[in-house]
This record gives sequence, structure tokens and C-alpha cells, in this order.
Amino acid sequence: MKFKYLFVGLLCFLFVQSVMAQQVKGVKVTEIERMIAESKTPLIINFWATYCKPCIAEMPHFEKMAAKYKDKGLTVVFVSLDMQDDYPAKVDSFVRKRKVQNKVLWLDETNADYFCPKIDPKWSGAIPATLLINTAKAHRRFFEEELTEQELEKEIMAILN
Repeated sequence: MKFKYLFVGLLCFLFVQSVMAQQVKGVKVTEIERMIAESKTPLIINFWATYCKPCIAEMPHFEKMAAKYKDKGLTVVFVSLDMQDDYPAKVDSFVRKRKVQNKVLWLDETNADYFCPKIDPKWSGAIPATLLINTAKAHRRFFEEELTEQELEKEIMAILN
């Protein structure tokens, strides 16, 4: 009898955890453009994919910096460029398994020639790619490479100051 209660309790716990876990929302590039335009605080948008090893390697740096500079108004958003076949199951699973704390979106676009220049005119489509902006200070930097923790923090200091 105790086993049944334990089993039911475990199922309830797992259900609550899955409901509370972040659900990755699909967005169009126009929504990202709007987010950038309406941002009143320093914003970092990191473009990544579950199959990109350098993307995965740098993710903890973004998570750490977001927590460290939260009181300065820094917002970090991860935008997945995974294929449509991998959304939502693979992307949601990745986010849940890695316990990603910052907002995660999935870019519901297939034409890189269309969406890349809307983010940055020089973006070839390679990932990882990161946009750091502070519209209040007219600061905008784009990187099409993996950033080390030190490089990221240096750029964050530039958009905060």
C-alpha cells in the first residue's frame, strides 16, 4: 500500500515538474525585431542549436552572466535555430535537461537569407551568433563565433557602462 502512495506521489511530482518547466515558444523574426526595438534594458540574444557543440559550450557562460548582472537589468534570450523536425520535442527536452534558466525561443523561419540580415547585415547564418544591445546607449555588437566567459563579460561591461 505504501508503494502505491509513493508511486502516485512520484507521478504527481513529475507532472508538476513538467508543467513548471519552460515551454519553448516558436517565433518569427519579426517578433525578435520587435523585442530588440522595444528593449529598454541591456539585452543579449544568443542564436544556437542543440546540434552545435560550440553553442552548447558557451551556454553556461550566458546563464552565469545573466544571473550575475540581473540587478543591472541584463536580459538574456536564447533563440534556437533547430530544424522544424526537432521542435518542440528535442528543443524542449534539451532546455529541461540542462535546466536553462533564461528565456528560450525557437525561430520559426527556414530562409536564412531572409532572417539573418534582419538580425545583422553581416550575419552569414553561422552559429553560435550573439547580439548584444543597449538601445538606451545606442550600443550594438554582433558576434558570429563562440565567446569565452571572459570575452562575454567584457562585452557585457561595455553595454552596461
